[in-house]
This record gives sequence, structure tokens and C-alpha cells, in this order.
Amino acid sequence: MSDSGELRPRSGFFPRRRSSVRQSEQGSNSSLAPLTQVATSVASTSGSVPPGMQIAGAWAWRLLVIAGALAVLLYVVAQFSLVVIPLLVAVILSALLVPFKNFLLRHGWPKWLGIVVPLLTVFIVIGALAFLVATQISSGYGDLKTQSMASYNAFLDWLKHGPLQLSDDQISGYVGQAWAALQADSSALVSGALSLGTTVGHVLTGVLLVLFSTIFILIDGAGIWNWLVRVFPKRARAAVDGAGKSGWNTLRSFIRVQILVAFVDAVGIGLGALILQVPLAIPIAVLVFLGSFIPVVGAVLTGALAVFIALIYNGWVVALIMLGVVLLVQQIEGHVLQPLVMGTAVKVHPLAVVLAVAGGSIIAGIPGAFFAVPFIAVLNVMIKYIASGLWREKPEPREPIPDA
Repeated sequence: MSDSGELRPRSGFFPRRRSSVRQSEQGSNSSLAPLTQVATSVASTSGSVPPGMQIAGAWAWRLLVIAGALAVLLYVVAQFSLVVIPLLVAVILSALLVPFKNFLLRHGWPKWLGIVVPLLTVFIVIGALAFLVATQISSGYGDLKTQSMASYNAFLDWLKHGPLQLSDDQISGYVGQAWAALQADSSALVSGALSLGTTVGHVLTGVLLVLFSTIFILIDGAGIWNWLVRVFPKRARAAVDGAGKSGWNTLRSFIRVQILVAFVDAVGIGLGALILQVPLAIPIAVLVFLGSFIPVVGAVLTGALAVFIALIYNGWVVALIMLGVVLLVQQIEGHVLQPLVMGTAVKVHPLAVVLAVAGGSIIAGIPGAFFAVPFIAVLNVMIKYIASGLWREKPEPREPIPDA
């Protein structure tokens, strides 16, 4: 302290050290100022976006990722459709044959015989239906030819004397134009014939793939499923196994119920055609049976075919009666079989069934319409099982599907 009473700054190491520390702190604070301003601006910007928009944006990019993954999956499936479609057919066929095989094994049949007998049964049923249809068509070929010519002459008479009032020259001109169009598109016809040959080869290959895949599923379905489950992480195997069991049981129920529905449709429409003496009543019934495996759409198209045949060969009165029979059968299916039987087995709303069939037909045509409903039903049950959390109480599976 000086004589004037003022404090003098102390000199030495420690005062100089404290001064340098204060200067460094001030420099660091000045360097952090821009970062603080950026953080404040980001916070203010995020605060200006409504919470609803933030949630919508978060959902939007996740939905885009899911849609992209589904698009890639569909593209891969489309590229390998010649393998995927036969495999799916084999799975559906196995869902029908596995209970039959297990029934035979429970009654003491040898395993090889329990596999061969269900396969032979399928071949016998398909062969019997094909033989019946071919016999009906060949036996009525003469009458069909006569009635076809009579219907054609009646159609020409309607063109001449009906509302159109066409002359013979006009009709001949239209027929000539159609023939010229066919000749102009001869290259397209040739390429179509070549593609038909390729399609026949693909069909034969697909039939062989279905046969071999079905045989291996019947022989070692449990081993195949165990291998698929082991592909997933260990913590997820219980969930995958339980979901697979639930989906498998749903698929089996769907196949059994669909056969019942198709049988009712075929018997109702075929019997109506037989009573009305519509030609090809048995082939119509077979087509209705096969078409009913495509829900909603298949039965409608085959029923329309029956009405068209009745209109051509039996006149409009019989066609109207046949239309009434088709509508009656469709009402029984839609208001009795679908809600009581199909709804219990599949557990999918009828609107979802219609939309699934429409979407499947747009994406993959007839195969898409055929596989749409079982796919939606199985996926629905599997998602519900995983969401329920019941799999958390189960140990790692050893035999995921004992009856496969």
C-alpha cells in the first residue's frame, strides 16, 4: 500500500497466471457466441413448425421407406415369378394335404404311403374332372355345332332386320375389314404363337416345381420351417415361430372353407344349368368350382359365362332364369357362407377381401387375385400374434410346425 492509500497491483507469478486464465475464458466465450446463435436459430425454427406437421413429416419418411422396400420386394418377386408362383401353389396345396397325411400316419400307415396317397388323390381328382369335361364336350359337339350355326344365323338376321338395319354388303364389308386387320397384324399373331409356346413351356416347368415342392414339404416340412426360423436372430425366433403357426392354421382353415364355398357355388349353378337344359352344364360347374377360388370375382365371371351360353343356345328367357339362379347362389354365398363360415375362418372384413382381390389382380393378374385373400388373412393373423406379445413367454422353438 502506497503513501496515498491506493492499492497497487501485485506483481509476481500468480497474479499474472490469473490474468491469463481470465483472458482465455473471455476468448472461449467469444468463440462460443456463434454456436449459441446457431442453436437459438435452430430452436426458433423448429418451434415455428406445428407439432402436427412434425409428426406428419416423421411418419412420411418412414412410410416412404416402407413403400420403397415393398416396391423392391415386388420387383424381385416379379423377376422370379416362375419360381415364386409354383412355390406358393405348393404351400397352399400342402396346407390341404398335410392334414390328410397326418391322418394316415396316426392310423398306422407307413410314412412313404402317407405321402404318396394324398398326391395320387389329387391327380385322380384332377384327371377325373378333366375327363368328365372332355367327355361332355365331345359327346355334345354335334349339337353344339348345330346350335352355334343357328345362333349365328339368328344374329345375322337381327343385324339385317333389327334396329341396325344393315345390308348384306355392309356386313360383308365389316367382315372384310376385320379380316384385313387380322392379316395386317399377322406378325403379332406369329409372335403371340411363339409366346404361347413359351408359356406352355413355363406351365410345364411350373407344374414340375409345384410337384417337387409339395413332395418335399410333405416329407420334411418341419425341417424346412426349423431352418427358416433359425435364419432370424435368436431373440426373434419365438415370435417368428408363433406367427408362422398361426398363419399356417389360418391358411389350412381358408383352404377347407374355400373348397366348401366353391363346391356350393358349382353345385348350385351347375344344377340350375342342368335343369334349364343349358349346354355344357357339367363343364360350367367345373369352371365355377375352379373360379370360386378367386373370391368375389371368380364366381361372378363364371356365372356370367353360364348366362352367356344360355343366351346363345337357349334364348333370352332361359338366360334370364339362369341369371336368377346365379344371383341366388351368389346371395347364399355372400349372406350365409361368407359371414358365417369364411369370416370365422379367415377373420378378414369383406371390404378388405374385395380390395385385396382388386389390388392383387392389378399387380399380378390372375395369380395376384388368387393369392390376395390367403396372403391378407395370413399376414393379418401373424401381425396380431406378434403384437399380442404371447411369444415372450415361450422358449425357443424346436419343432415349430409339428404337423408339417
